[in-house]
Amino acid sequence: MDKLANPAPGYQRNPDKVITVEPYRGNVTVRAGDTVIARSTRAKVLSEPPYPAAFYIPFDDIDFSKLVSTEHSTHCPYKGDASYWSIQAAGEAGKNAMWAYEQPFDEMTEIRNHGAFYANKVTVEATPD
Repeated sequence: MDKLANPAPGYQRNPDKVITVEPYRGNVTVRAGDTVIARSTRAKVLSEPPYPAAFYIPFDDIDFSKLVSTEHSTHCPYKGDASYWSIQAAGEAGKNAMWAYEQPFDEMTEIRNHGAFYANKVTVEATPD
């Protein structure tokens, strides 16, 4: 069944908006300074022009002991409501550095239980296979 034939409540349909999610073939490491926050061989790449592509890393590959959840949230009409985490050791620079769509719209289930990081708050190293 076409997921867009019966969109999830709240999902905004826009034929000009193309969002793709594909597996990344390689290793992705996220660091705050010298501290590794995440390391994965199972990351996904979400492309949503005009924004830069973002790596979404499975929760199992993220060290949540280095993060603290925040009250900050945002809403995307295509993905749903995002929750945020700060990197404890990074102080103000790490505030709301990671986001995730814990209950994304049905059209974006590929990113459920995955987190993404702001590239201006962490170092993201991607090494293709």
